[in-house]
Amino acid sequence: MDMTHGICKVCRMKIKYSGNTTNMRAHLTRHHPKIALTADGKASSKSAPLKNQPTLDTLSLAKLSPNSERAKKITQSITYFICKDLRPYNIVENEGFSYMIKTLEPRYVIPLQPERVALTCDAWTSRAVDSYVTITAHYLTADWQLLSYVLQTRTLHESHTGANIANLLQNTPQEWGIADKNLVVVTDNASNMTIATQLAGYLHVKCFAHTLNLASQRALNLPAVARVLGRVRRITGFFNRSTVANHALEQKQKMLQLLTHKLKTDVCTRWNSAYDMLQRFLEQQPAICAALLSPEVRKSSTDIFTLNETDIGNTEEIVRALKSMQVVTTVMSEEKNPTLSLVAPLLAQLLHDTQDNIGDTALVRNIKQSISQDLKKRYASTVERNTLYTASALDPRFKTLPFLSLEERQETYARVVAEAITLQVSKHSEEPSPKKSKMSICLLGSPDSDTEEEEDAIDCCLNLYKAEPKIDIGECPLQWWLKREGAHARLAPIARKYLSTPATTVPCERLFSLSGHIIQKKHASLSSDNVNRIVCLMKNVQHSGFSAVSFCVLNTEFCAPFIVMIFTLTCRPGFSHC
Repeated sequence: MDMTHGICKVCRMKIKYSGNTTNMRAHLTRHHPKIALTADGKASSKSAPLKNQPTLDTLSLAKLSPNSERAKKITQSITYFICKDLRPYNIVENEGFSYMIKTLEPRYVIPLQPERVALTCDAWTSRAVDSYVTITAHYLTADWQLLSYVLQTRTLHESHTGANIANLLQNTPQEWGIADKNLVVVTDNASNMTIATQLAGYLHVKCFAHTLNLASQRALNLPAVARVLGRVRRITGFFNRSTVANHALEQKQKMLQLLTHKLKTDVCTRWNSAYDMLQRFLEQQPAICAALLSPEVRKSSTDIFTLNETDIGNTEEIVRALKSMQVVTTVMSEEKNPTLSLVAPLLAQLLHDTQDNIGDTALVRNIKQSISQDLKKRYASTVERNTLYTASALDPRFKTLPFLSLEERQETYARVVAEAITLQVSKHSEEPSPKKSKMSICLLGSPDSDTEEEEDAIDCCLNLYKAEPKIDIGECPLQWWLKREGAHARLAPIARKYLSTPATTVPCERLFSLSGHIIQKKHASLSSDNVNRIVCLMKNVQHSGFSAVSFCVLNTEFCAPFIVMIFTLTCRPGFSHC
């Protein structure tokens, strides 16, 4: 560092040095008033009033982790206080309440409300032939944990039009008090869902898992591919139905020293099941051929034959052409919490792998082209692409954006800076601004210079973030931000906004099996309202600070408001009920 500039240890911003500490102290007074202390430890005369200033001892105390036993105990005590004394939920936001907590336990931090809540929405049908729409909410806690809650599982007796679903998407956040949480909605690619999000006025993100399935199904429906699938499906189905054939297959596997794997059959709703079926067939093809030619099998069936050389060659080409899709699908399924930041790099890799290569056969080219065209069509929206790029830029695994051109990278970083500036300006506008004297304006600068200084600070923060080493693809970006949030305080709120959005609607789809279990044959007469309550209780009780017994003693009419109360008070603020 040269002798003309210093660096703020709090925000890492460059500050011009002119032989004295005036600029540095002015920076602290403007941007870090709570730590603008003089050398002897006394508060600066330009700091906020002493009664609102934490002491030096307080500042030196490490904050309690939200997951620590002490923090959990305090949070549960606040919950008990509000429930027992029937206090309003927002009492935790009052200045007096905050002052009391700071006095009793300076290390405790009252959980902040999330800046963004992401919704996933999907429709399904029960065994009782009732049509339901499930909406779940997702957001990041203060300690960067991604949590999911079921907001509703409601029947939709009307036609599943975009307008009807839009009404649900608008009403549900209002009922739960999260309509102002900068909502983004993740749905499948169905046209009614796309229309619904547009009518509701929300940012729409397509479920990446559903997109992969649709693109793959388009390739599987090619005539040459469908023909091979039909023939392999017939053979695997025969072995799975016939005990004689299955026993013969096991004998041949041992004789040929092959793995004793069962043959797989595809499922129409899961494209990768077709890939697995073909791959397993190729693995066991010698044993299959030998088993079909064995006398005991020929006695029971004479019309089942293995594939000829041409079909086997086509099967190998299909598996090779679909390999990249299988890898991406596996990455998505193995990720504990697949966030939006994964989509852009995986999509770029798929588009690269589906380019024509020298030596590709006509079948391979057709498969690649069908997948590539489908993916490009589904991500043609500039708004959606920009959202995906920004999310990836804030993920320490992909922050260098190697899959984008230089111009696209610069535009993406510029959007990050613009959002950070907007956020800082909005925060400053909410805080009361003391009047500046002419002397302070002369010495410390005008409001315009404050804005320019803020822009410089954000640029500096972004450069420091980009200079950080990348983390491995298998590491968790949320844990990285938990440890480095203080070093990149201006970018952390933007990262929270984007990394809280799931890449798929899997949380909704997982609920289908839970709901289906509830509405099984002996419970098929449950009313839709009770289904909604039971699903919410079963899915959400694990996040509350109370046991399931607490819910059982409540009348069902009060279940929904009570759940909201639990969400609001047990480290889950931002959910309130009118």
